[in-house]
Amino acid sequence: MQKADHFKRSGDGLSYAGDHLLLDFCDAQNLSDVNIVQRALEASAAAAGATILHSHCHRFGDGGGVSGVIVLAESHITIHTWPEHAYAAIDIFMCGNCDPNDCLAALEAAFCPQRVSQRLLQRGKETDAVEEMA
Repeated sequence: MQKADHFKRSGDGLSYAGDHLLLDFCDAQNLSDVNIVQRALEASAAAAGATILHSHCHRFGDGGGVSGVIVLAESHITIHTWPEHAYAAIDIFMCGNCDPNDCLAALEAAFCPQRVSQRLLQRGKETDAVEEMA
């Protein structure tokens, strides 16, 4: 019996490690409130059906930015905020049946960005790494 590897399967039959969604939130709000940031990350993980293993956020001084990480059974969600620039960089990497796009609505509701830039990578698909691990 083969152990489950939690790799994703694309429509063309290829397998890859997971989807990595990179988000830039511009002209965003609530970026220095560590409690809002942590609740937003946890809500986004729940929206994607992910399993939270550990959650930690750190604020850099009064009114400063926040860095946070949610370690998931399906990988991770991270954020780094610059309130002085109304900017947040968010990374969502998910394997298995979770879809990082399902996190977006919860994050947008918490941070109200005026502009969102996103890029989706299929990690492990564009290299020989998947074949080497097999």
